[in-house]
Amino acid sequence: MEHHNTRHIILASGSPRRRELLASLGLPFEVLVSDADESTPPEWTPEAIVRNLALRKAEAVIPSAGDRNAVIVGSDTIVVIDGMVLGKPVDEQDSARMLNLLQGRTHQVYTGVACIGLAEGRTLVDHRMTSVTMRAMSEDEISAYIATGEPADKAGSYAIQGLGATLVEEIAGCYFNVVGLPLSLLGSMLSGFGISVLNR
Repeated sequence: MEHHNTRHIILASGSPRRRELLASLGLPFEVLVSDADESTPPEWTPEAIVRNLALRKAEAVIPSAGDRNAVIVGSDTIVVIDGMVLGKPVDEQDSARMLNLLQGRTHQVYTGVACIGLAEGRTLVDHRMTSVTMRAMSEDEISAYIATGEPADKAGSYAIQGLGATLVEEIAGCYFNVVGLPLSLLGSMLSGFGISVLNR
């Protein structure tokens, strides 16, 4: 097994949350932001959406990847309630609509992860799902949360690692999955490319 420091990781994401999570593993990586098309057919399941978009984002940066020994990591997160997919809000009214749907109920967060090993031309794609229960909120609380600006670029209009933590009563599954990058899943996928998080 080659050690992780002989291969570097390319994170195909502009998300500061994903950058922080990957940095927490102590592995060398660079960020290349992909401008992949994120439209999906209406009949796709949540699993299909996150897996396909994660792969699309990773594939989009292949032409810019200088190091042909790198492993590209793409990721995509969505929030689902009653079979409806909630992406990032378009404006504050959209944030309010989403938070009204989610408050006092349990929803699902899906994150897809795609790893492309350029040297071997091999791709791994997987996903995780976490159930999140939010406490009931008043209109005033929802407005106050939106006014902080935190929901603006988050799937489902909340950030579990920020002030949104005060809205969440319970989670079942991987916490990091809700933030945007399931680290246990990523670690096992990277090991398939000879990158060990623990063995250095």
